[in-house]
Amino acid sequence: MISKWAVRFIQMAELVASWSKDPSTQVGAVITEHNRIVSLGFNGYPQGISDSAGTDNREIKLLKTLHAEENAILYAKRDLKGCEIWVTHFPCPNCAAKIIQTGIKAVHCPAQSEDFLSRWGDKIRLSEEMFNQSGVAVDWLAVDEQ
Repeated sequence: MISKWAVRFIQMAELVASWSKDPSTQVGAVITEHNRIVSLGFNGYPQGISDSAGTDNREIKLLKTLHAEENAILYAKRDLKGCEIWVTHFPCPNCAAKIIQTGIKAVHCPAQSEDFLSRWGDKIRLSEEMFNQSGVAVDWLAVDEQ
């Protein structure tokens, strides 16, 4: 059974995701240590960069966008060794590399939708493989447990 803390942190990640101005995909990340929040992040453009969604095509938008995990790591401004990260969407390989490099010990994520898996399954498998090789625990949270 899922713990009260897991429910709280996934709910917090979902709330933080809602802060993203991206009309197609809103992603949230919460970094914790001993049931305390260390940092939050959502996907979006860097500070000071115009983020009017209608003006950039998809390719340009993807180049400018920081992922939720990246923002949470950057805003932490501290050593993250031994922390855990709670994400609304499973990390891409680039974010997985950053999570591994920081020393985060566990990734928690709700089971992903079939639509998400059909589009991003290959990248998810690569990220999972990277986490397995580096000893980062992956915790898939069953949606019905929340």
